[in-house]
Amino acid sequence: MLLILFIYCAVIVLSSLMGGALPQLVRLTHTRMQMTTSLVGGLMLGIALFHLLPHGVYELDSLDRGIWWMVMGLITTFFLLRMFHFHNHGIAEVDHVGYDLQTDCDHEHDHDHDLKAAISPGPVATEACEKHPHRLSWMGVFIGLSVHTLIDGLALGASVQASAAHGESTIGLYGLGTFLAIVLHKPLDAVSITSLMSSAGWSKSSQQKVNLAYAMICPLGAFLFVLGINQLGDQSQVVIGCALAFSAGVFLSIALSDLLPELEFHAHDRATLSAALIVGLALAYGLIYLEPTHQRNQNLPLNQIEAPAETTP
Repeated sequence: MLLILFIYCAVIVLSSLMGGALPQLVRLTHTRMQMTTSLVGGLMLGIALFHLLPHGVYELDSLDRGIWWMVMGLITTFFLLRMFHFHNHGIAEVDHVGYDLQTDCDHEHDHDHDLKAAISPGPVATEACEKHPHRLSWMGVFIGLSVHTLIDGLALGASVQASAAHGESTIGLYGLGTFLAIVLHKPLDAVSITSLMSSAGWSKSSQQKVNLAYAMICPLGAFLFVLGINQLGDQSQVVIGCALAFSAGVFLSIALSDLLPELEFHAHDRATLSAALIVGLALAYGLIYLEPTHQRNQNLPLNQIEAPAETTP
């Protein structure tokens, strides 16, 4: 199990490092970012509802407790977003006729997909966008994403631990769905940090150091959870269940914060973005068949969960 977790964490670190370097390697247009965001958002939504929540309920043997912890995860993420405004995947770009499609203006690095008043006539941005970003404007994003990715590590550790405790998966990989959701979402988060640092005038070397520090947080959370859970003895199953349900709420909140703004602010490529969402959901559902056999075939005994014991007349 630890070997699988180590491999997962190594891939996640590489994914985050590559994501932070993407703006230097390829041109990240708004449409490309939204396509990726829709796909990964659909995957995270599916992982939350098809995987993490059912498995959390299974471990807790209580639907009510599972839902309660999911709501706690959702609310926690909501207030993190409110405090740190860290969840933005927008990239500034200029289209082929010279119109400014600025999406990251000054300190406006919150989760906003309305293109900041959309298209302005010519390369001159709005008054707010003309201000140079503060050199420390990326720190709020970094702090918020660090807390978020620490919870991702918790989710990964709990998923791997739960799968390992109940049996091997079809292809010998524990917590595969959670891993894929994290590894595909990490580049989007990393590029948010490095883009803000670049806009604020930080050197590439500084960006790489900060990105490396960020990349290591998720593995840290995963291994701390696995090492800690082994010290709890009989209570470990309950803690794993709570962690899985809580993580479902976190994934649900992040996915919806990516997907819901499309309904109001994105009139372009609606069919394509919707298709990307469906593909992400379908991928999450398909991963059910790569899970441990007992979880794939087990119908949650909802009629037995917290049901009163039968009495003999």
